Amino acid sequence: MPDLKKNKHMTLEDRIEIQECLEHGMTFKAIASRIGKDQTTISKEVKKHITITTPTVKRYDQNGKSLEYAVCPKLLKAPFVCNGCQKRRTQCVFTKHHYYAKEAQKEYEALLSESREGVPLGKEEFYQRDRIISEGIKKGQHLYHILQSNGLTTSKSSIYRHLKQGYLSVSAMDFPRVVKFKSRKKKPCEYVPKSAKIGRTYNDFISFKEENNISSWVEMDTVIGQIGGKIILTLNFTSCNFMAGILLENKTSAETSGKLIALKKCFADEGLSFGDVFPLIITDNGGEFSDIFTIENNLIGQKETDLFFCDPMQSCQKAKIEKNHSLFRDIVPKGQSFDSFTQDIVNLIFSNVNCVKRKSLNGKSPYEMFSFIYGKNVADILGIEFIPAQLVIQSPKLLISLI
Repeated sequence: MPDLKKNKHMTLEDRIEIQECLEHGMTFKAIASRIGKDQTTISKEVKKHITITTPTVKRYDQNGKSLEYAVCPKLLKAPFVCNGCQKRRTQCVFTKHHYYAKEAQKEYEALLSESREGVPLGKEEFYQRDRIISEGIKKGQHLYHILQSNGLTTSKSSIYRHLKQGYLSVSAMDFPRVVKFKSRKKKPCEYVPKSAKIGRTYNDFISFKEENNISSWVEMDTVIGQIGGKIILTLNFTSCNFMAGILLENKTSAETSGKLIALKKCFADEGLSFGDVFPLIITDNGGEFSDIFTIENNLIGQKETDLFFCDPMQSCQKAKIEKNHSLFRDIVPKGQSFDSFTQDIVNLIFSNVNCVKRKSLNGKSPYEMFSFIYGKNVADILGIEFIPAQLVIQSPKLLISLI
């Protein structure tokens, strides 16, 4: 059974699924289990969007007076519609009740639109409200005080919106605080399109692992220093908690793709395949990972890696890399800028992180385990070197002489 999609509106796809299930005679409980909703939600959805049609056959009494159409007794209990009735396509003397997905979607969209329109104001009411607000503003009164004192139900945001559109008699200069604040600059952020994640969701990842009997994979993420500055792309091998870092100039898909292409070229120069070391990757929904083609394909455009995405706001689905980041933070505390870092500094940090002995590895370090599984040459390509246990520095002291 899928996770319940609580507090989420039904989509047209959900409604089509409900209609098809009703036509196959499925119960509300079975339908709810199929689409990840509560059965009471399915019941309310069906009863709210019933389309009633009268039969074409007319009935008359002995005096020739037309009779009212009776209600079928089966409609008095779930599922309350004729979709799954075997007699629905034959001549029926009862009123027919159907659930149609497209009609239900239209009714839902119309109701949603009406609920967001707000209460329209007449001309007289608008001018009266404008007079009250304008007089109060000219006296130096604050907007909230004016609304509360005069019993106006209009929200502050609506007043400011009308002010911006020039509907009020007063200007922004008359308001006590409006001119003191500048509009925030909105920087467009990249994201992974929903269409690109079809077949690459976390549930798809779980199914892929089980079907292919895969026990280890690579978790990919980014670590941020200061907003707008350099960031670090992290790659964590779950089999041994070995983590490498790649310094990025910014948090864009173009920068991420460029650095991954460079890494793939390094593997190719050594006669190795990136896909053999990174056959399966799971990451979050950050826009820096939106170039799926570059991540999944080799240098000549052939697929070599399978990429999947965690559910939004579910960092626990790549828990090992999140936990491993804490060791990175032992050396580089949160809030510290990466702008002065070079790739050599990043490699040194992760070399120390990977040479820390782990209880989960029976006293071995991730570097020892990784070099045993993949070979020392792969660790060299990723920029990670062996550091003797006595020389490992797991604190900000590591960076004192470097920055």
